[in-house]
Amino acid sequence: MVPADDGRGDWFDTGDLAHLDEDGYLRITGRTKDVIIRGGENVPVAYVENVLYEHPAVEAVAVVAVPDPRLQERACACVVLKPGASGFEFAEMQAHLAEKGVAKQYWPERLEVLDELPRTPSGKIQKFQLRAQVVDGPAG
Repeated sequence: MVPADDGRGDWFDTGDLAHLDEDGYLRITGRTKDVIIRGGENVPVAYVENVLYEHPAVEAVAVVAVPDPRLQERACACVVLKPGASGFEFAEMQAHLAEKGVAKQYWPERLEVLDELPRTPSGKIQKFQLRAQVVDGPAG
């Protein structure tokens, strides 16, 4: 027996987060269950990323965990700036998060401004590669 079509279609919740870019293409940007555990408290990565996306200079963002000997993990915001944007620094990120009402315990402790984020052929950010890049690379 085949169920009647209710007009909604079938779907499967993959847990991926996405947005439409200016050309109307769907860009996969993260996962809904992505959390950082800092000192026993869960930092909702998707929430912080979505707020950072609202900054006019930010083209792409991914927040990843960086190991910490005392707190278990710390948050690092990795951003790619829009063409022509410059000067997005740690203090500006903090001011933006404060202006948007984000609780301080969710603020990333580190900011890396990158030329690009590692992605799969379908455009999904490869956080495992990004994590390795920021752990092994210089602090920003």
